Amino acid sequence: MDVLNQYGSGVSDDDSDASDGGLTQTFAKPVVRQYNINTAPDISGHAPSIHELTAYVGPGQREIRYNVPYEVLAQPLAGPTDSEGDFASHTRGPRGSGQAEAHAVDETSFRQQERMFRQHGTANDPSNASGVSRMVAGSNSSKPGTSNNRGLRRKAKGQSSIVDGHGAYQGPWAGYEGDTKGVAAGPSAEQLAEYEQRMAQHKDTAVETDADLAKPAKSKRGNAAGYVEGQAERTTFHGQSERDYQGRTYMHVPTELRQAEVPSCFAPKRMVKEWRNAHAGGVSAIRFIPDSGHLLLSSGMDGQVKIFDTHSSLALLRTYTGHSKAVRDINFSPDGTSFLSSSYDTYTKLWDVETGQCRQQFSAKGRVPNVAKFYPEDPNIFLVGQGDKKIVQWDIRANEIVQEYDQHLGAINSLTFFDSNRRFISTSDDKSMRVWEFGIPVVIKIIADPSMHSVPAVALHPSQKWFVGQSMDNRVVVYSAGERIKPHKRKEFSGHLTAGFACQPSFSPDGKFLTSGDSEGQVWCWDWQTTRVMTKWKAHEKVTIATAWHPHESSRVATCSWDGTIKYWD
Repeated sequence: MDVLNQYGSGVSDDDSDASDGGLTQTFAKPVVRQYNINTAPDISGHAPSIHELTAYVGPGQREIRYNVPYEVLAQPLAGPTDSEGDFASHTRGPRGSGQAEAHAVDETSFRQQERMFRQHGTANDPSNASGVSRMVAGSNSSKPGTSNNRGLRRKAKGQSSIVDGHGAYQGPWAGYEGDTKGVAAGPSAEQLAEYEQRMAQHKDTAVETDADLAKPAKSKRGNAAGYVEGQAERTTFHGQSERDYQGRTYMHVPTELRQAEVPSCFAPKRMVKEWRNAHAGGVSAIRFIPDSGHLLLSSGMDGQVKIFDTHSSLALLRTYTGHSKAVRDINFSPDGTSFLSSSYDTYTKLWDVETGQCRQQFSAKGRVPNVAKFYPEDPNIFLVGQGDKKIVQWDIRANEIVQEYDQHLGAINSLTFFDSNRRFISTSDDKSMRVWEFGIPVVIKIIADPSMHSVPAVALHPSQKWFVGQSMDNRVVVYSAGERIKPHKRKEFSGHLTAGFACQPSFSPDGKFLTSGDSEGQVWCWDWQTTRVMTKWKAHEKVTIATAWHPHESSRVATCSWDGTIKYWD
């Protein structure tokens, strides 16, 4: 220890010379130095420099906390890349099942390999990036089969001198041994006779008596109301009294709703009323009563039609029961005193709104009516779009079909009158739109294109100059409704998901906003001029099948869904 203290004393020659002339000699305070001993062997052969330790700069690095020479900053990128050659593949973000990356395989090659894998059980390995073709065997790679009919023995060609019968000449058209092509297949005559006998016995045991028909049907989807076909239609009033102290029914229009001016509308912000379990199995359509809008009509999968008060009490007023299956569509008459209901039970029925009485019923030889629409100029005539590709025109006074429009190649989805009610447009499952002159069963214009999708729902703009259609490619397409009907290619509304659902769009009374539901239960509101999404909100748990704006209120919208609820927004 003394040796270490002397070694670290810190006394120099200059200090010794200076101390010789002084009276006292001052010694420095001894310092004990500590040394770090690294016991790990040196395996690199040389000490790494600071540049070698910090030479890597990541492709997404935005900050460097030390000085880096130019050679390091200018070096090329290095590291793993994705299938597109991108170094920043991690910016795509993780997914629940791993990393999401686009695979560089074109559609033609993918379909070819998929077809090879299904037929032969082998395909090229998509993960092989070396360029050498490598096959991958599937579970059905060893299935027996013959390629190009190899291994099959052909039948004899026959003799050219024999035309018919055994040994007739067949030439190159001779088949293969064991081939059943051209041989009648199916049950034999004995099997058919046995089947008909069993069906006759089953029919005898399944005959229902009158007492069985009088029993109410079991509650199930499409027939939750207990109505059986053949029974008399019935109605139920749910209020306390059908008339007020002045003798007025719910058909009386409130005074504040009689104004003729159109309000300036804006998007709704809150829910005013929710009618839970309005229809068992889901709601199919909603309609406001014309002009006033103080009543809301709804139809459902339970075969019932209901009417609600949307002005004062917001309560259920009346239920109309008369269909044995789900109701597809409803439509008010121009004066609002009656309405039509079309059902999957092949009947279209005319109802009185005030009394609930079923006035008439119409059926076209068992055809399913998909949509029914009153002619706005004559309440005694209405059109029915059927599932058998026809549009029939009924006369209520004669109770018969007076005209047929038969040009579509698929089931009819919607009917819309325009051009001062002189013409109407029909949409169908055949992915076309056809324009008709009312009363003349000749198409005056066909709108069809290979890129078009089916348009199951149509709405007319309040200005009568445009109409929109809910396309099955998640778009709302726009068409002009003037003398020349053509698509507006620069204006379309998108963002929602409606593929597979006939979500009914609706315009605000002033035409500034367009609303539509989607398959996720949301309601979308677009600006008509700019096509921008103004707002959207979660309205229902299931698909929002229809939206309807109040004809006089500035921001009141009704929505319905397959979850069985109807909601009123303001």
